[in-house]
Amino acid sequence: MKLLANFLTGLVAISHVGILILEMFFWNHPVGQKIFSMTPEVAESSAVLAMNQGLYNGFLATGLCWGLIANRVDIKVFFLGCVVVAGVFGGLTAKPSILFTQGLPALMALVFVLLSSRNAANTL
Repeated sequence: MKLLANFLTGLVAISHVGILILEMFFWNHPVGQKIFSMTPEVAESSAVLAMNQGLYNGFLATGLCWGLIANRVDIKVFFLGCVVVAGVFGGLTAKPSILFTQGLPALMALVFVLLSSRNAANTL
């Protein structure tokens, strides 16, 4: 169970590195414009905001990696919880698919992290 929890947490971290790359480096590129359904004018006018968002996604990925490397459940729970909240907020305010692309994977990882830590506590 712990292996699955860590695998899912790692996938969430990797996805947020990907989002960082898209938002910080490909926002004004045709790939970014297609993924985020933007015109070149919208992309240009929002590029600085997107870079800021990308940086925050990098912080989330870094926190999740920290939790994995340090083998700390509390850190993984905190950062996965942040991703779930951000996914729900983004899904409600920006694009509903964010609920499924960011919120749901983080929620699944969070559930498995909590279950694996509970199972570990019960075996002691």
